[in-house]
Amino acid sequence: MENERHKRLDWPLAIVFGGLSALLIGLMIVNPALFSWAFARHQNLLSWYIRPLFLVPFCFFSYKRSLAGIFGTVFFLLTSMFWFPAPDAVGEQVRTFLEMEQSYLTGDWGLAKIAVSLLVPVSLAALSLAFWKRSLWFGIAVLAFIAVAKILWSAAFGGASGRAILAPALIGLVLCIALVYVGFTRLEKRKRRGPNSSG
Repeated sequence: MENERHKRLDWPLAIVFGGLSALLIGLMIVNPALFSWAFARHQNLLSWYIRPLFLVPFCFFSYKRSLAGIFGTVFFLLTSMFWFPAPDAVGEQVRTFLEMEQSYLTGDWGLAKIAVSLLVPVSLAALSLAFWKRSLWFGIAVLAFIAVAKILWSAAFGGASGRAILAPALIGLVLCIALVYVGFTRLEKRKRRGPNSSG
């Protein structure tokens, strides 16, 4: 009975979270003050280190085939850039890199930039599909691709300042792969033992 209620709420909640994500992105586009405020808080490195970890619940909800969980995780991932207060002091690499990101996002958008930016939703869709289909190694490969693509993009557009992303990206990748691997294998063992098993 409880499972049926969750299934009935899945699509409506997914639409709510999807709408909230689209609203947030829209507000960031049309409201320069909000955009600048969010990036000022994003200078806090805690947001850099926490963001990759959202891929763990993203994989979990994909495994569970919960659209509400998937879209909810994306919404919280988007908002996490301004969860923490703006730091009193900001390193030169971090400041320069975020200035580049802001200029990149607010600059002209041609076909090349659109194509590169589409890698984000496409890679997230591939990651979700991997765990929806219960393919651990495909999922890990996509996780690695996301991290490497982020590092390469940062180096290509940020130059020397792109090195600021290396530690958060690599630490996040290692933690994500470890947590996803452990979680996946436990879920698979539990599934093989049957629905009434515990532990």
